Amino acid sequence: MSLAKPYPNLTATEKILLNSIVEGDLVRGSRIGIKAHQTLGHDLNAIMTFLALESMGIEKVDTEVSVQYIDHNMIQADYKNADDHRYLREITSRLGVICARPGSGICHQLHLEHFGRPGKTLIGGDSHTVAAGGIGMFSIGVGGFDAAMAMAGKPLYITMPRIVKVNLVGKLPQLVSAKNIILEVLRRLTVKGGVGKVLEYCGPGVATLNVAERSIIANMGAETGATTSVFPSDAETRKWLAAYGREEQWVALEADAGAVYDEEMTIDLSRLEPLIALPSQPDKVVPVREVAGKKIDQVMLGSCTNTALGDVLAIANALKDRFVSPDVDVSFYPSTRTVIRESIRRGAYDQILTAGVRMFEPICGGCNGCGFAPGTEGVSLRTTPRNFEGRSGTKSAHVYLCAPETAVASALTGVITDPRALDIPDFAYELPDKFIDPGNLFNYPKLEGTDEIHYGPNIKPIPKMPPLEDQLNKPVLLKLPDNITTDHICPAGAIYLPIRSNIPEISRHSFNVVDESYSERAKASDGGILVAGTNYGQGSSREQAAIVPRYLGVKAVIARGFARLHLANMVNWGLLPLVFRSEQDYAAVEQGDLLEIDTSDLKEAEPVRVWNRTSGSSFYVDTPLVQADLDAIKVGGRINTVK
Repeated sequence: MSLAKPYPNLTATEKILLNSIVEGDLVRGSRIGIKAHQTLGHDLNAIMTFLALESMGIEKVDTEVSVQYIDHNMIQADYKNADDHRYLREITSRLGVICARPGSGICHQLHLEHFGRPGKTLIGGDSHTVAAGGIGMFSIGVGGFDAAMAMAGKPLYITMPRIVKVNLVGKLPQLVSAKNIILEVLRRLTVKGGVGKVLEYCGPGVATLNVAERSIIANMGAETGATTSVFPSDAETRKWLAAYGREEQWVALEADAGAVYDEEMTIDLSRLEPLIALPSQPDKVVPVREVAGKKIDQVMLGSCTNTALGDVLAIANALKDRFVSPDVDVSFYPSTRTVIRESIRRGAYDQILTAGVRMFEPICGGCNGCGFAPGTEGVSLRTTPRNFEGRSGTKSAHVYLCAPETAVASALTGVITDPRALDIPDFAYELPDKFIDPGNLFNYPKLEGTDEIHYGPNIKPIPKMPPLEDQLNKPVLLKLPDNITTDHICPAGAIYLPIRSNIPEISRHSFNVVDESYSERAKASDGGILVAGTNYGQGSSREQAAIVPRYLGVKAVIARGFARLHLANMVNWGLLPLVFRSEQDYAAVEQGDLLEIDTSDLKEAEPVRVWNRTSGSSFYVDTPLVQADLDAIKVGGRINTVK
């Protein structure tokens, strides 16, 4: 579809993009450049971002608001995390970035509370940045280098997405909360059905959801592979902003009556039932009743989804005058200090604590494997957005995703339980007119007179990336299936998170949940080629999943398809993506085969021939990139282009 100026009949997505587009036009499928009004980062990925900003000589960020959060890497078992946090406090003060105090809250919910503004564009160094779509932003997750470029005021280049209308009608029944809406979307779309698309929510059912509930849905839209999700800005949005003392920032946002969509789906909220995602993908969704009765070992309540105040009060309501099963370890990660203080004021915090739940500070924690890992072969129910293999910190764990009501009901009984089977009192949540004063959450930048910047010994320089050779003659180091995640490539968990920005060290653990010998084999063969199925690079924004293979000498990945965010990171760091034309060609390549590829003259939309010297055959592959991206890869990545 092509839109002629003055752009009649716009979707809500297109209206936001008109406020930030600096190159190209709103033609779906075309390349556009957008400028960020706001950026966010967190401590796990932002070290690389600020090292890139320093290397480019940036003295002050060029955005309306940039915020740095410290919420991911919070187990200070030694000096590493503490050193990282000190560096972030100091560098943000110098560059004009607001820095949240450690433990103030989980970045996505905290940003929604204090900085998110309808009609604006937010670019963040985390894949779940898309959560801000719940307040009516065009919010998009990127890798650390793209985050640095956005903070420097440079455009982010994306493919103008197709736009899917998700029409919500009806109202959710009791004990069926908003998490079940996005689980239903995942059941329909799968983890790759949203690639290249924006999920735009509309319809009368939207008005029944508050901003926090909308954010749950937008957050987990990332698991469909969608570029982002967008909700309208309406009376509920205005109430949210007013409750945080920001009502003057409200603007109305909705699609025009004649807006054109590429696809449509309708969800009748009144007909939804409690749903659950089976291990180890968020789209393996079934009704809870189908797996009811399975014994569980652990329940995790919280993360960047499902611990806003309404969730916490619903959890407390279900736990009132009850105790969790003696056979189940239950944890609670609240989202922000504001939520904690409001919960205490209303007695909810005490009810949850009294029931036998372990209370953690408001951090990502167990969601990214940084604490509360399950036991060996443990069955864990979580209200988190992801259940990838090994992400919990335990490779053998069986992690299910569900809504808080299902999680609490199961914690009480010790087996997976449909909450409708228990006598849980009805609950209705009303957003307060004014939230409690959150206290001292943020450090604001000094700019002038900032003290010396300290670099801990674990903060290593960004590795240099050599240009791509004109001829590749390399073995296939791994043959991988569909839906390989960034957690497979660069592991999560408390052991690995503190070394995420130490590329030589983290590279030793690459693909360890797939093949523990991979790293050593890659070094011994001076690199190679990876072969994979569809949706390669699914999951988080961590650019280390592109940097680590490059550091180990991998020059190309030939896959049946790539996840959007990881594809962008591959370009930034000079890792060549190529796409099989058929399942048969993919099937014919074996691990260990020697492949030869002429990369001397890569051209947009032109096929590339791959010779399999082991089998004596050849096949053609395509590149999913435009010429500017191919040129960047030839010189070793966009980081070299900028330098």
